[in-house]
Amino acid sequence: MLIRSLTLATLLAIAGTSFATDGDSPLDMDKGRARPLIVIAPSAVDPIWVSLKKSLDEPANRKGFTDRNMVLYTVLNLMGQRDGKDLGPQDTAALIRSLKLGAGARTKVILVGKDGEKKLEQSDAIKLETIFSAVDQLPATEKEFTATVAAPVTEAEPATKDAKGTKGTKGTKPGKPAKPAKPPEMPDD
Repeated sequence: MLIRSLTLATLLAIAGTSFATDGDSPLDMDKGRARPLIVIAPSAVDPIWVSLKKSLDEPANRKGFTDRNMVLYTVLNLMGQRDGKDLGPQDTAALIRSLKLGAGARTKVILVGKDGEKKLEQSDAIKLETIFSAVDQLPATEKEFTATVAAPVTEAEPATKDAKGTKGTKGTKPGKPAKPAKPPEMPDD
């Protein structure tokens, strides 16, 4: 009986962690809405991070950052934040896992598009203008992805004028709106 319990507990532990790794990244909530810029540094005094933060604190750069629908994720000394708000340890670990970085102690700066794909990955010092340039040069498919998420496509066809000059819809008759359904009646006890 003890062996069965241990086997079951082991299987649940393995299955639980494998299910937790799929789709639990904080980047998933930004997909289609924002372009995450992720900075992973070994400490808060890392020169690459300090330089980038100084650039982001300038008002003109901050406006350019928000105009491009970007959000800032930082992982400094294994402590994660999203736009200055702390992430939990599980969310930070999920963020790092979702980026599939591998081992390394170097600082990384990663730009992710609205489609969820990496657009830029840099381990050296990088200027904010380079990041803005990468966002401005995104392929048309990434921009189309954001357009379909922002404004869903409707099935309605535009109204056209027929031979008589009256307005009507192309190939369809105007219909009546559907009546709302009655709520179900509760039986008496």
